[in-house]
Amino acid sequence: MPDFIKKEGETGDFRSDDRFLLGYFEEKEDALHYRYRDERVIVEPWGENSLRVRASKMSEMPQELWALDGKPEGAHARVTIKEFSAEIVNGKIKAEINNIGKIIFYNQKGELLLEEFVRNREDMFAKTCSSLEMSAREFKPIIGGDYALTMRFESNPDEKIYGMGQYQQKFLDVKGTELELAHRNSQASVPFALSSLGYGFLWNNPAVGRVSFNKNVTTWEVQSTKKLDYWITAGDTPAEIEEAYADATGKVPMMPEYGMGFWQCKLRYQTQEELLEVAREYKRREIPIDVIVVDYFHWPKQGDWRFDPTYWPDPDAMIAELEDMGIELMVSIWPMVDYKSENFDEMRSKGLLTRVERGVHIDHLYMGNTVHYDTTNPEAREYVWAKAKKNYYDKGVKLFWLDEAEPEYTVYDFDNYRYYLGPNNQVGNIYPVMYAKNFFDGMRAEGQEEIVNLLRCAWAGSQKYGALVWSGDIHSTFDSLQNQFTAGLNMGIAGIPWWTTDIGGFFGANIYDEEFHEVFVRWFEYGAFCPVMRLHGNRMPYQPQFGTTGGAECVSGAPNEIWSYGDKVYEICKKYIELREAMRPYIRTLMEAAHEKGTPVMRPLFYDFPEDSVCWDNEAEYMFGPDILVAPVMEKGQQTKEVYLPAGAKWTNAWTKEILKGGQTVTVETPIEQIPLFTRNGFALEV
Repeated sequence: MPDFIKKEGETGDFRSDDRFLLGYFEEKEDALHYRYRDERVIVEPWGENSLRVRASKMSEMPQELWALDGKPEGAHARVTIKEFSAEIVNGKIKAEINNIGKIIFYNQKGELLLEEFVRNREDMFAKTCSSLEMSAREFKPIIGGDYALTMRFESNPDEKIYGMGQYQQKFLDVKGTELELAHRNSQASVPFALSSLGYGFLWNNPAVGRVSFNKNVTTWEVQSTKKLDYWITAGDTPAEIEEAYADATGKVPMMPEYGMGFWQCKLRYQTQEELLEVAREYKRREIPIDVIVVDYFHWPKQGDWRFDPTYWPDPDAMIAELEDMGIELMVSIWPMVDYKSENFDEMRSKGLLTRVERGVHIDHLYMGNTVHYDTTNPEAREYVWAKAKKNYYDKGVKLFWLDEAEPEYTVYDFDNYRYYLGPNNQVGNIYPVMYAKNFFDGMRAEGQEEIVNLLRCAWAGSQKYGALVWSGDIHSTFDSLQNQFTAGLNMGIAGIPWWTTDIGGFFGANIYDEEFHEVFVRWFEYGAFCPVMRLHGNRMPYQPQFGTTGGAECVSGAPNEIWSYGDKVYEICKKYIELREAMRPYIRTLMEAAHEKGTPVMRPLFYDFPEDSVCWDNEAEYMFGPDILVAPVMEKGQQTKEVYLPAGAKWTNAWTKEILKGGQTVTVETPIEQIPLFTRNGFALEV
């Protein structure tokens, strides 16, 4: 070993003309350890073809797993320590660390996957040797606290990046975008990125921050943390990468049978009889329906977690009647606890609520002064489940709508909130995971295996707790529909295979508006080819208020059943519900693949056709499973649409039955009752 590379325990001052900063390498417990001064780095195998990288300046390496499911067994790395560097190889991925701690990742072919961004004089062996003095892993101390963290990687401007969760924008390829690493109503940060270069990258840190996928540098930043933690995998296909990610973070349960059909919802059914009459009408019309929903403010006060007997006098009888009709009841749960709730004083006394660092302790102002229960606190989770079990589950409710899961704040001052696990700006993105876990664990303890609960947010790992995520309170416009198209596909790539949207959007639509009818129909057609087909919305005009107490103070929107929009719309919607029902055996196979392998139910074209370069550029179509290509109409008055048919397959136009060769773009007619559909290699779809 050269005399300028120090062994552990050696001391000595370095002169200004020393050629190298001195790092110390060690192989320990099948992992590569690097140390320099106060930084510790661990690179270790974490599943097949995958590595986990952690770095910290704390006295000990923090041990939180966050999104990861636990270290898999069977992966054994080969560690080699050289004169000026070290490397670790695990299957198809290799990481090299040089003497100044810079990490570079390669696949089994020797192709560069990802490289840390370093600019300083000491990187003598690199083409990036520079006087900028900029490090890849920058831990900036917070006076009196932990660290703000910046992680920089070199950027390949030709790379395409997909995933990262749900953002209200139209870019499927997020290269060139800046994304907030934080949750808001309609925004879910799920920080897993799939690269066209052949790797997947999980930012395993629930702190609030942002990521910029720039042309010159990729930068991950968080406001407060104790460690850097990320996971990277190499694969020859997107499917191989996605399945490795699912192995690392967990897979969804098997979707219950009632999750595969049509779900009816509106804001909001005001009484037990109103909801039952809607269910009865669907049955009278012989329209298939699997789920109907009791939305929010069916309770006396937020945080009571029970039916208000004034408007829901006999929920046991209601659930029994729905069961006789073959309809599952979903019930809305909010995490807010009103100061006037029957549970508020006890929960505050026991420390089961979130906290604030300054100011009045109020998180949200909608329909009362409320504070969120702390999902990161195990005792709080037990308390809330006990209430839900007694008041809902024991009555037969097996499906919950876990709303406000970000959680939503009236003011998004992330640094002002503190949880059991730590300050919000350091751990806050874990909140929806723990919310899903709360009800998943409770239902599992009761013996339920096939669990799905609807949430308005997610983070990496939410899927293993049965989280079906919807895209939040969005507008009822074609522009918004285009945003949901990209959001749903990127959520699937980010490891959340169960995703849905409010068919027709949530805000700003009048049921008598002919222009909205076009938006509604196109959205309904698209919704038939989403993982869950769910009708919901806050429609105008508002209905007369029924009652003056408890949740009745909350408004109720216009009728939102498929017969609420006139005969023409009704016939189209009925046709697509029946099509959805006919696809049930096929959908069941898609749900089995999601459960067993983590396969997205809906995915971009490149997922199934990675060798076709055109598919990587396509942001107007998707695959619903391996055999159905969907090209939704997302523009007003569109009469035709150009559809690209991926190479390597024969395609059948589901409407005309014309058989076409792949590798070409065709123009198809798009009358209001038809969404462009093509099936692969003779797959039968009767429309």
